[in-house]
Parts: sequence; structure tokens; C-alpha cells
Amino acid sequence: MKTSLLWLLCVTPVLASAQSAGPDRFVGELGALVATSNALIHGAESKTTALPYVYGDWGRFLARVDTFGFKARPWGAGHLEIVARVGDEGFKSGKTAYPGAGDRSAPLPMGLGTFQRTAVGGLFAYALHDPRSGGQLGELNWAGQLDIGPVKLYPQLGLQYRSADYVQHLYGIDAAQSMATGLAVYRPGASLTPMATVQAAVPLSGPWSLQLQTRYRHLDSAVANSPLVSRSQKVSGFAALTYTLK
Repeated sequence: MKTSLLWLLCVTPVLASAQSAGPDRFVGELGALVATSNALIHGAESKTTALPYVYGDWGRFLARVDTFGFKARPWGAGHLEIVARVGDEGFKSGKTAYPGAGDRSAPLPMGLGTFQRTAVGGLFAYALHDPRSGGQLGELNWAGQLDIGPVKLYPQLGLQYRSADYVQHLYGIDAAQSMATGLAVYRPGASLTPMATVQAAVPLSGPWSLQLQTRYRHLDSAVANSPLVSRSQKVSGFAALTYTLK
């Protein structure tokens, strides 16, 4: 709580000065998506969720599907950003093979980010702190663009770091949980996860488009060796119907 309050006190003056900057309209894509991902936890079922889709900018404010924030100041070939990310990794233990493991709330990491334009594509970088776990999340992601007729393909390659506290919150087993489940105590270290993503933007009619994404993550031993976890890879994706505003 103290960390989150300090963070808000530090960024509030920047937010106040940023609110009046930039065009006073939204530029980007708005719509709705259906997301799905395979289950990582023993006994859990694959998740399918309907959510709003927002990707674009309103002045200095930004939205990137699951990451929201504002551009604090110009930096390099982009901006230094203050962001928060809506996580989807939490789970209800009652819907798994181990109800005694306890519910795991989805992380809500917040901190600094940037998007940098380069001659070979875009670079996204994030350094975030999650107040729910007390852990850290770091991410570096490259995105390119290929045009195949009217369809735009966006291949992406990335690497995600999660600290030991972050991983423990989601996939660790403490002594009490071990007694409740019969599983061995598990205290993971930090995790480093490579990611590969392909997104396609398929034009439909006028400003309407279909956005399709598939993402593959290879889970290292810090996550895959947890007694709760049933596999060493996570596959997720979404389909979204969007309307482009310019």
C-alpha cells in the first residue's frame, strides 16, 4: 500500500500537466474481443472471456488492449510512459484440483514503459511493480509489420521477466497450503519467459476490421516445476471486431 501511494504521489504532478496535451479525441481502434487461453493449473479449464478492445491514444493517454497509461514526456523515438497492466494470470483454487491452495489474485503491475519506433519495427519495454505480490515484472517486445494484400500482419518476439515474489504469488506453495493440499512446499525463483506472437488486422468494410492474435509463451522451470502447474507452455489468443477512429 505504501509503495502504491508513493507511486501515485510521484506521478500526480506529471499527470496534471499531461492531461491538456495532445489532440482532444481518440485515435485508434475500439471494439469487443473474445479471448481464450489454455489452462496451466491442474484441474482447471481453459478460459474464454469477452472484453472490450481498446488500442489507441487520446492526447497523452494510451490504451494497448491490456496496458493503460499516459505519455509523461518525449524520450528517444517515442515517449516515457506511466502505465498499469491488467493481468489475467490469477485463478480460483476451487476451480482447480487443489482447492486448498488458496485463490491467487491476478497481478496489477504498474510503473514505467516506452514505445520506440525504429527502422526495423517497434520496441515496447516495461519495468513494473505489482503491489499485490510485491514482485516485479519486466518485458521487452519487438513488433514488425508485413502487408499481405489488404491484410496487415504484426509478428512479435518478446522476453518477460517475473521476480521470485511475483512467481511465488501465482504458483508457489507455502507451508499452510502444503498441509491443505498434500503438495510439497514450493518456493520458486525468478522466471524468464520467451514469447512469440502473430496478430493480423483483416479489413472488413469501411472502418471495420477483424483483429486476430495468437501468442505462445514457453514457461521456464520456475513456473513449470510448480506442483500446481500442468504444462510448460501457455497458448492464448483473441478475436476482436474493431472500429477505427482517425
